Amino acid sequence: MPFPFVEPIVYNVFCDESCHLEKDSEPIMAFGALWCPRGRTGDIAAAIRDLKGRHNAEGELKWNKVSQSRLPFYLDLLELFFRDDSLHFRALIVTHKERLNHEAFNQGSHDTFYYKMYFELLSKMLDPNSRYNIFLDEKDTRGARKVAQLKEVLCNNVCDFTGAMIRHIQTIPSKKYELLQLADFMLGAASYSNRDLPGSATKGKIVQAIETRLGRSLKCSTPLSETKLNMFIFTPREG
Repeated sequence: MPFPFVEPIVYNVFCDESCHLEKDSEPIMAFGALWCPRGRTGDIAAAIRDLKGRHNAEGELKWNKVSQSRLPFYLDLLELFFRDDSLHFRALIVTHKERLNHEAFNQGSHDTFYYKMYFELLSKMLDPNSRYNIFLDEKDTRGARKVAQLKEVLCNNVCDFTGAMIRHIQTIPSKKYELLQLADFMLGAASYSNRDLPGSATKGKIVQAIETRLGRSLKCSTPLSETKLNMFIFTPREG
């Protein structure tokens, strides 16, 4: 008797990045991916919109617009993230960006390094037995050809030469998608904690709230088995 066919779980993955330009005087470069089962996306987006309404925080949620007056909203948003077992986040932080040597390690191209980091971010969280729709913030990514190439190398990495694992990959505008905004917010907190610069007391309180909930710092890499909030800190080789 043949085994019954089990439909693979489909996940939606929302990706964001910051300080990704080669010469922007920023000490770090950051990539983040927020994911959940496709069937939960609408409910989570609605819950975020409800929080925005209750806190009078309508508009696009962005880390660089964090304000002291909305701290209760941000803390409720973190509670939503940690309470919902279907939500997961992974961040990759490149420290000491000034050490990057593209001639030696990236065929002389910052773009090559950029997509290497996206591959490192996503390849460790994709399961070839599941299916994924991947959405990247359209303001940051480097073009449709490179995005299609990213899908190809991610699938080839798990010997999926038909490209079945990644059903769909595209760029989208963050202002229309609450989960992409949440990815921006979570990545902002992860990158802020690794900057070691004087800054916003409100942002510091958000980072502290996350670290208290986790019982650990956001400045350290975590095992891959940590799927709720996974961190990978990458430090380029010198020379």
